[in-house]
Amino acid sequence: MKIEVLRQIRPFFFSSGEAAEVLRTTRASGRVACHRYVQRKLLVRVKRDVYVLAENWRNADQRSFYALANRLQVPSYVSFTTALSFHEKTTQIQRDFFESAAVIRTSDREIGGIRFRHLKIQKKLYFGFVKKDGFFIATPEKALLDSLYLASLHRYRFDGSAVDLDAFDPKELKRQAGFFPPQVRALLEKYVRAR
Repeated sequence: MKIEVLRQIRPFFFSSGEAAEVLRTTRASGRVACHRYVQRKLLVRVKRDVYVLAENWRNADQRSFYALANRLQVPSYVSFTTALSFHEKTTQIQRDFFESAAVIRTSDREIGGIRFRHLKIQKKLYFGFVKKDGFFIATPEKALLDSLYLASLHRYRFDGSAVDLDAFDPKELKRQAGFFPPQVRALLEKYVRAR
């Protein structure tokens, strides 16, 4: 069965072109094969021409979904409560829910029981992230500020009581906060005073 050959593809997700390469066939035949495997539930289609083996989807770890979140909307980076949880700066743990900052559009999609949410931020605020294990993720300070930014616009529910503000680098937090609107700095100050 050709699906056995697709197991040779190393990345968590792949295109029909990559499938065609390992199947040693044309791109058109690779597209048809992927379509048929999706119908047979052997592949999960995550977006146009992006697929994951169904068995890999069921056994995926958080980091695979972080990388996929980056791919679902380009450019983007994992942020907000998802990144705060990754960095162990919040008591909130999100299961099957991944949030990212994006500059193109806000989107919310569910794929195979997993929810991916991309929240639009201003282009000038698209900074403060690093590449780690094949995915882009906000630094702890930037994830906090992104959350406060959208909360100040009433576009994000942020539970400040679940965040350990002592766990952040105060100099880095102050430096990055300087790039945000005044209402974000005021909200940050409110949380700092309340602790």
